[in-house]
Amino acid sequence: MEVADPADGKIAGTPMSQVQSHDRLYQELARKLFAQLASGKFKIGDRLPAERDLADTHGVSRPTVREAIIALEVQGYVDVRVGSGAYVKKLPGAADAPEFNVTAFELTEARLLIEGEAAALAATNLTDDELDQLDALVARMAETDGGGREDVSAQFAADKAFHLLIAGGTRNAAMVHAVEELWRMRASSPESALLHDKARDAKVTPVVDEHSAIVAALRSRDPGLARSAMRAHLAAVLDHLLFATEEQAVEEARQAIASKRARFSRTGLL
Repeated sequence: MEVADPADGKIAGTPMSQVQSHDRLYQELARKLFAQLASGKFKIGDRLPAERDLADTHGVSRPTVREAIIALEVQGYVDVRVGSGAYVKKLPGAADAPEFNVTAFELTEARLLIEGEAAALAATNLTDDELDQLDALVARMAETDGGGREDVSAQFAADKAFHLLIAGGTRNAAMVHAVEELWRMRASSPESALLHDKARDAKVTPVVDEHSAIVAALRSRDPGLARSAMRAHLAAVLDHLLFATEEQAVEEARQAIASKRARFSRTGLL
C-alpha cells in the first residue's frame, strides 16, 4: 500500500519551478486542482474527474488523489458524495490559497514509528496491574464493537486510553508527551478528523484482535514482539483509512442493488 510519496514527484503540466519542493505529492496535486478551480476550468456544481482518471492524468496513486480531494473538501471547495464523486462547491477568490494540515495518513505513519518504539520500551516496564488494565480496555472495545454513535465514542475513548497507558509504561515523560500530541492532532486536524469520520461511517472501528495481540506481546516482556505487534496494528489502521471511502461506496451500491431487486420483485420482473 502506498502512503508516503516520493519527494521529487512531478505533476503533469506543472513546471517544477511552480511546485514547492517541501510539498508532499498530494499537496502538489491539491495545488494543481485549486489552480484549475481558480482559473474557471470548473463551475460550481461540476463534477471533478473520477479518482482513477485523476490518478492516471497526473501520474500519482489513488491514495494521493484521495488526500488531495480531502484537503480541498475540508476547506469547502468540493463536496464529496459517496458513490458519486467530488463536486465543486465554491470557487477560490483572488486572495485565497490552499491550506494544509496533518492528514490521517501522515499522522498514522508517525504513530507507527513512535508508538512502535513506545511499545518496545513499555514491554520491560509495565506492571502486571497495568497489563490487566490494558486487558480491561480491550474488553471494553469488544463490548462496544458494532454499536451506535455512543458506542463508537466509548470505543474511541477506550482505544485512546489503551495507547496512552502503553506510552505511560515507557516511564519516559517525553514519549508520553509525544503520543499525547499525536492523539491531540488526530482530533484537531480537519483533514485527519474528516477521514476518521469517513472511516467511522464506513463501520471501520478498532480491531479487538489486534489490541489483544499487543497485550500478549507486552506480557511476553519481549521488546521486539511488542514493537512488531504495535506496528502491525497501525499498519492495519492505514489500510482501513485508505479503503474507508471505497467501503462506503460499496455499501451504498449494495443498498441500491437491494432496493432495485425489491422493486423488481414487486412488479414480477424477478
